[in-house]
Amino acid sequence: MIASAGVVSVLIVVALWVRGGGVQDLRGWAAGLTSLGRLTGLVAADLLLIQVLLMARVPWIERTYGQDRLARWHRVVGFVSFNLMLAHIILITFGYAATGGVSVTGQAWSLVTTYPGMLLAVAGASALTMVVLTSLRAARRRLRYEAWHLLHLYAYLGVGLALPHQLWTGADFTSSRAATLYWWTAYAACAGAVVTFRLGLPAWRTLRHRLTIAAIVPEAPGVHSIYMRGRHLDRLPAHAGQFFQWRFLSGPGWSRGHPYSLSAMPREDTLRITVRSRGEGSEQVSELRPGTRVLIEGPYGRLTAAQRRAPRVTMIASGIGITPLRALLEELPYAPGEATLLYRARSAEDLVFRQELERLAAVRGLRVEYLLGPRGQEGSWLPAGFGDDAKALRELVPDIEQRDVFVCGPDDWMQSVVRAARHARVPAERIHLERFTW
Repeated sequence: MIASAGVVSVLIVVALWVRGGGVQDLRGWAAGLTSLGRLTGLVAADLLLIQVLLMARVPWIERTYGQDRLARWHRVVGFVSFNLMLAHIILITFGYAATGGVSVTGQAWSLVTTYPGMLLAVAGASALTMVVLTSLRAARRRLRYEAWHLLHLYAYLGVGLALPHQLWTGADFTSSRAATLYWWTAYAACAGAVVTFRLGLPAWRTLRHRLTIAAIVPEAPGVHSIYMRGRHLDRLPAHAGQFFQWRFLSGPGWSRGHPYSLSAMPREDTLRITVRSRGEGSEQVSELRPGTRVLIEGPYGRLTAAQRRAPRVTMIASGIGITPLRALLEELPYAPGEATLLYRARSAEDLVFRQELERLAAVRGLRVEYLLGPRGQEGSWLPAGFGDDAKALRELVPDIEQRDVFVCGPDDWMQSVVRAARHARVPAERIHLERFTW
């Protein structure tokens, strides 16, 4: 549905360009370059708005598609939009230069210094360029998530700075009532979504629920659970398996969001997350003090009980990926023998929630299998000593093809699990996971 809406919006933009004489202008060299520059700029602007809307955290869009899929679409649309923006700048500059009979460099200088809104547009393009460069895979490897997330917010600045240029010098924005109506509606819808769901709703939930740190409990080497208390948490629409962006008012760096899943079923007055210390941000979380105020954004994520299709379930976790699955095992209804957990870890010391899992096994009949040891063959999700991945999965869970399979762990590891599950004849619609790569 959202893909169809995106295609329709691009077709509307192209239709408005055609109606404004875009096709007729292609007959001449200079006018043709300018016309193509207008088209690439219009489509780039439209895709940029779609990109913003994809990550505006609109609840029904999040619930329908999941944030991991939206993030992938957002990245693809963003790169296409950026390349079209570069094409727009080049084509418009060359087209104007050919029309006026001046040099390209002279025309570029004239555009920047004399056309209304162009200095703001240059600043906006610079902000978008920084966002794109830091979104490249090589750059993401070098950045902490918190730093990348903060830099990525400059995309909103880039979009905002480009608006005056488009309205003051873009004839296609004001050439007809239909064009004016479309562009103002598109900008208003995106701005409204961002203000409502990225700013307003998180602020309202933060003020309403007033979360504070209650306690910090060590769970395993380098792993801590953070318990938070608040008001009216029974009215917070959070479910096991979901995650929030957390900001802790503990000093410098409070503005950086930390995406952590709930590690226990939400209760009327308590939420719990569990964090492994991996970098500066997560290490600071483990040092928080009771009473620290917490800002929340969310809940997000589709890895919930609503995805369940079969009576029996199998949870497959690796490392700290146990956190959302531990919460799901507490919330999901199942009879003894209907739920199985396969928990992969390097050693027994690295297991998180072992006592809680064994209590679930004793009280609710959860079957737990710990898969311990160093990694086996390349590309395998199992420790050394197992053979074929799919065959091992069928041996561990003989009726795996009749179950829902929930998976959480490192991205490459989850891909290995999914391959094994598909080879074991688990239908794709009964394999549930969310990727937290960025």
